[in-house]
Amino acid sequence: MIYTAPDKKTFSRQILQWYDRHARKLPWRSPPGKQSDPYHVWLSEIMLQQTTVVTVGPYFHKFLDAWPTVGDMAAAPLDDILTAWAGLGYYARARNLHKCAIAVTENHNGRFPDDPAALLALPGIGPYTAAAISAIAFDRPETVVDGNIERVISRLYRIATPLPAAKKEITERAALLTPRERAGDYAQALMDLGATICTPRNPACGLCPARKLCAASAAGNMTEYPVKAPKKQKPTRQAVIFWLQQPDGRILLRRRAETGLLGGMMEFPSTDWQEEAVTPEAAINNFFKIEGRGEFTEVTLTGPVRHTFTHFHLTLQPVILGVSRPDLLPLEEVVWASPHEFGEYALPTLMTKVARSVLGTDRK
Repeated sequence: MIYTAPDKKTFSRQILQWYDRHARKLPWRSPPGKQSDPYHVWLSEIMLQQTTVVTVGPYFHKFLDAWPTVGDMAAAPLDDILTAWAGLGYYARARNLHKCAIAVTENHNGRFPDDPAALLALPGIGPYTAAAISAIAFDRPETVVDGNIERVISRLYRIATPLPAAKKEITERAALLTPRERAGDYAQALMDLGATICTPRNPACGLCPARKLCAASAAGNMTEYPVKAPKKQKPTRQAVIFWLQQPDGRILLRRRAETGLLGGMMEFPSTDWQEEAVTPEAAINNFFKIEGRGEFTEVTLTGPVRHTFTHFHLTLQPVILGVSRPDLLPLEEVVWASPHEFGEYALPTLMTKVARSVLGTDRK
């Protein structure tokens, strides 16, 4: 195969011609040649951060059914947004989604600005999302680089610098190829190319419209790119988590602090998540500031619950505690709910795992 270094005109023409024939049909996307609704682009881009297209689809439809416009979302209670978001993870995105909807409604008359600088000033919108909205919704010639595009560009030029240090070079290279016309279609074309052809493993180079322009394809070492720095080993943190149950079967839920991991979501209270183990006995005594177990009518252990976050693994030891005097518990911002009512609250996936473990629905 004869290799030719890519140039903007040739590369963008080939990519767009391929996209016109093979564009994926996605619920937030308009057909090639048509600009997409800014609200749809923004909502989908926020949802797609750290999440797959397959997972996002049902959530996107659910959100549009509940809040057809950005003004509808701005008027909704935050708890409703968090509850609808449960399961998507990275819950700061949901809080910023609500804040951004309010800002667009109050400061921009319910219309997303088309200027990247104005978009960057909105809550939860960083450089990538601002570029994506500007290009896809307003057809501005902005350089959009997501994970799929990183892979395409790094292979196109055989960029040897490991990620994440290579991001700057990848973005600079991508900017040299971004066309002034149909920038939104071009960005989505590269996303589709990375998702369907230039895949992490077993890329279908024979079907790629830019094969002759790709240095990695010419060298036959496509899967070596993008180069990634060695992964650091994740630490494991541990905690005891309390399933506090009244005689009528209602369970205590508590709201987490607005900032930090799982901020603003509901939880079963637990000890601090730390690397040092703590025994259930010590956890009960220290957490509730009591001596012994006389305050509780029942104390039962269930199997551990394991969960992995971006930077650490977590092991939780659930302890079932029967409560006869809930007024004595030193806890604030709590509600008591039956397990069949959990769906009405913003419970993150981790807490859903705990509930399934305690209720026996996750045992095998």
